[in-house]
Parts: sequence; structure tokens; C-alpha cells
Amino acid sequence: MNLNFTKMHGWGNDFVIAQAPVDLSADQIRRLCDRRFGVGADGLLVVTSGSPVQMDYWNADGNRAEMCGNGFRCVARFALDRGMVSGDEFEVLTPVGTRQIRLAGDEIDVELGPVQVTGHTEIDGERYHLIDVGNPHAVVEVDDIDAAWVSVVGPRVEKDEQFENGTNVEFVRFGDGEVTMRVWERGVGETLACGSGMVAAAFVATKAAHMESPIQVRVPGGVGSVDFRDGSGWLRGPVEYVFEGVWA
Repeated sequence: MNLNFTKMHGWGNDFVIAQAPVDLSADQIRRLCDRRFGVGADGLLVVTSGSPVQMDYWNADGNRAEMCGNGFRCVARFALDRGMVSGDEFEVLTPVGTRQIRLAGDEIDVELGPVQVTGHTEIDGERYHLIDVGNPHAVVEVDDIDAAWVSVVGPRVEKDEQFENGTNVEFVRFGDGEVTMRVWERGVGETLACGSGMVAAAFVATKAAHMESPIQVRVPGGVGSVDFRDGSGWLRGPVEYVFEGVWA
């Protein structure tokens, strides 16, 4: 089977996007996302036309995920440019429910839904804020974001026995009027950005550092804006096309 795809990214968080129907096994998704032997991506997004348009997402390890903030923004641009939706505001059906999209010039503002603190935990002497953004996050504050042992601590926390289905892990620093973040994504590894993680980090900032939204969140791939309004977390920023192709 040949798969027609589009490669897109948000702040370097990159995705293979295809229009349904798509029927790939977990092993095929892993090979598709492999950066040496496949197309290379942090995950696969499948878009189904309809009212509303539907989004489904798989991480690079082949496992389905509940939500992907940057992938959601890419799906919105993909659907708009292909005439699946119209106007400056529309809805997309995600695995965690229907969410709103608002266009703001070249930027895309997406609703990720309610954000909740589900608890706190201590792992290896560090305190983690457990945040639900439709998917799970463990946020830890660090003094030096560049020196954080993301590739060592991240996989250990991701697979800690208390997280039945694993968790995303955000390393954050609050200061200079913004949040600085690095992230270990569940099923992927360290990525240049994570949209839902940016919302989780900003939510912790409103509690632990008393910051008010909108909050600028700086990740290795760029800077985005997170706002909390009407009981939901919103993520705003640009997305970009990279290339189109056919995966054989």
C-alpha cells in the first residue's frame, strides 16, 4: 500500500499527516516515523473529513494517544487548506471530544479543553505536578533548564509504575515573565516542543509562580502563547508545511 502524506510541524514538533482511510499497524507506524529508515516524525495524524472533521493520533512508537496540541494545530491548517472546513472558527473532533479552532492571522489558536491537577508525586527526590490536559503530564521545576537530564530522567519517569499508560514529562523554569520548558514525550523521546505539555507547564505556572495568562512558553523549537479562558486551555502559534510525498 502506498500512503500519500504531508509533513508538517509546530515549533519543530513534526508529524506525518494523511487523510483517511488509513490502515497501518503499530509496526508500520514505527517504520513510517523512523528518522533514518522512514519519513521521520514525532507521530502520525490521520484526518477524516466530515462535520466536524475528525483527528486521530499515534505516537512514533505506534501507540495511539489521546491528544496532541501541536498536531491539533497542524490538522486545523491541513483541513482548512483542503476545503474540509471554512471560516475563521470551526470545530475538530478529537479522541477527547470536540474542540474549537480560531484563526488569528498566520497563527492558529486551539482549545485543548479543561486542565486539571490530578495530584503530586515524588520520584527520586523530585516533586512532580501531575496535570491532565486530555493526556497525562508530570511537570517538574528545575534550576537550570539546559542542564536538565531530560534523556535520563524523562524515560524513567515516563514508565514509572504509578503511571499505568505512561506519562509525558516536562522540565520547566519560571522566570523573566515566561516559562522555559524541555519535554520528554511519551512514546517519542525528547522533542523540540509539545503543545499539550506547554499548556500543562503554563497551568503549573499559574499556581506555583502566580503567573497570569496569556503566558509565553519557550521551548527549543520556538515560543508559543497559552491562555486560560472559559474553563479551557488554549494554545496559539504558527504551523508550517515541510513537504509532501508518497511512502511505499
